[in-house]
Amino acid sequence: MKAVMLKLEPVIWLLFGAGMMVGGFVLPAWIATVGLGLVGDADAFSYDRMYPLLTHPIGRLVALAAMALPLWGGAHHLRHVSIDLGGLQRDAIVGGLLYALALGGSLAAIVAVVTL
Repeated sequence: MKAVMLKLEPVIWLLFGAGMMVGGFVLPAWIATVGLGLVGDADAFSYDRMYPLLTHPIGRLVALAAMALPLWGGAHHLRHVSIDLGGLQRDAIVGGLLYALALGGSLAAIVAVVTL
């Protein structure tokens, strides 16, 4: 199990970094400008405006990134909190569980975006 985790570590760090970028910078800025009405009108999140955006291929990719990438960032953070609190003896179980949850959430996000 340890050898597999070492090979997956660069991929997990890539997903972690992308998740932190999307969850920490992009989503709050988008919510502040569009969601709070700082830019645009009050109907920014209406069905008539969001449906064409989310059915466009680029809009689907953005929606998928906004849903899936923060899951990986959160899973990686929780894994390292678990390491700090309980040591390395339970890292394989906790890390595997957290990354499996992030993978399941990402697959659910893919299904949600594809079925729009």
